[in-house]
Amino acid sequence: MSDLEQELKHLIVEALKLEDITADEIDSEEALFGTGLGLDSIDALELGVAIRQRYGIRIEAVNADVKAHFASVRRLAAFITAQRG
Repeated sequence: MSDLEQELKHLIVEALKLEDITADEIDSEEALFGTGLGLDSIDALELGVAIRQRYGIRIEAVNADVKAHFASVRRLAAFITAQRG
């Protein structure tokens, strides 16, 4: 697991104020939405804001590509790495 993945797990727990799970309990390949971690559209917005604040990456519009990037912690880390590129 990369340092960025671990950092993102902590960001998810902190930004979304998740009380029932710790960063260490989130699997990098686990789905963030739906049947996985169970995040919803409001969580997606809050996570997008947290990512913009922490990494300076702005997510303009929600489309199929953005949904794919937010599918898991690993994919989100790859997206952030590519954007910082």
